[in-house]
Amino acid sequence: MSDTALKPHQKELFGQPIGLYILFLTEMWERFSYYGMRAILVLYMTASTLGDDVRGVGLGWTSKEALALYGWYTMLVYIIAIPGGMIADKLIGQKKAVLYGAIILCLGHGVLVLTDIWAFYTGLGLVILGVGLLKPNISTMVGGLYQQGDIRRDKGFSIFYIGINLGSLLATLIVGVVVAKYGWHAGFGLAGVVMVLGLINYIGGQKYLAQVGNHAEVTNAEDEVSYGKLYGKLIKSPKQLLITGILVVASFVGWYFMDWGYGLLFLFLTAIAALLMMIYRELESQVFKDRFIVLLLSFIMVIIFWGAFEQAGGLMNIYTDTKTDRMLLGWQVPTIMFQSLNAGFIIIFATLVAGLWAKRKLKGNEASSLFKMAMGIIIMGFGFLFMVFAVMEFEKSGSSSMLWLVLAYLFHTIGELCLSPVALSFITKLAPAKYASLMMGVYFASSGLGNKVAGILGESASDFGEFAIFAGIFVFTVIIGGLFILILKPLKRLTHGAEDNEHVIEAEEIEIAEN
Repeated sequence: MSDTALKPHQKELFGQPIGLYILFLTEMWERFSYYGMRAILVLYMTASTLGDDVRGVGLGWTSKEALALYGWYTMLVYIIAIPGGMIADKLIGQKKAVLYGAIILCLGHGVLVLTDIWAFYTGLGLVILGVGLLKPNISTMVGGLYQQGDIRRDKGFSIFYIGINLGSLLATLIVGVVVAKYGWHAGFGLAGVVMVLGLINYIGGQKYLAQVGNHAEVTNAEDEVSYGKLYGKLIKSPKQLLITGILVVASFVGWYFMDWGYGLLFLFLTAIAALLMMIYRELESQVFKDRFIVLLLSFIMVIIFWGAFEQAGGLMNIYTDTKTDRMLLGWQVPTIMFQSLNAGFIIIFATLVAGLWAKRKLKGNEASSLFKMAMGIIIMGFGFLFMVFAVMEFEKSGSSSMLWLVLAYLFHTIGELCLSPVALSFITKLAPAKYASLMMGVYFASSGLGNKVAGILGESASDFGEFAIFAGIFVFTVIIGGLFILILKPLKRLTHGAEDNEHVIEAEEIEIAEN
């Protein structure tokens, strides 16, 4: 790699900027806190209130009630990433947004230690706000460590992604043991302690992040981010105004026929849709507009992927707890520990999957980001085929082998490796620079909508049964992934070669290394 691809005054470690490892550790501890709490959330809500469980009393909710709240919570955690990105773009920059988000997260997890129901809802609310500020902006900062065309960007995101899953792995291994011995609220408290570690790491590593995440003073009026002006221009655009009006009406219909929560959600999404329409109109060239369209279409894959994948914390979690034979050599494996399979498989297979895609690309075979994401949906979908086999075994014998879960999580993980880190890197390549944090927020909001879809699917299992849900997810994901592969060529044309230069640089690097 030539020095032209490096940011100035940027120290390196193992060929990557040191700042990457600061962000790696910050995200690792944040994900420990999030996934540790997520792993026990549904189980805590459905636990008995009678006090006969060694883990302590729970909320005593039904599975349907717990999965409903789980869907709203995991959606809002990521939906709030949109205003989190806007605040960073417009007001404080990504660096301060991550700092404030980490502080709020520490407070949120601390409140969850308390046993009162108000503390439960308040703690969840603070976690939602904290993740909304931290999550989109720390990912944008990773992209900011690299100049355009730097082949290390994808590799950097893969390393960063390992940090995410290392935190998840540690959480699902340790929190289950802590909860089993000391109770539910000790698990919530542990999440708060590790978030403090993440905050300390981030503050201590600021000297390695001096060049990224700062709120730039705008000297050119055309470069200024003004969401108010964009909404003002909406009124002068009859076509966009009509579309927005239709969406607003749909919001009130949802409010009337569903509940106020869905109404507010639809209104919020309408506001974001209107903003994205106006950003599209304001982009300078057709190249940027085409890339913007591709980004928005890729978010459809993101919603579908996470809508299926997030059954892990909901329906699959309950299925593991109630219908799976968890005995291993005379020891009953805690339910929470099965969620560590995903993170463990990612750490094992992340570099292998990345290497296979790199070799495929160098041989001239299809290996674009869009192709990887479509294949990720298909591979993840096949994981649910094993859950179908698990349900069939349970219906026949009254119990199902944990092997089906292991295979399901394996396929889910391979699919995730094909989609999630690739999507993060893809956004930093195609998003307009001044809207970088906003578009990262839209990506995480798409993940959040997928989480809500996951909750709705989990709730419907009480009416349709697990077999119908798992089989339906399998068929639907394979079909959607296949459709995106069919339209791959026109979508790639719309990216206008955004990934072409990376192929050239990577080929040159490998040739130099071989010589």
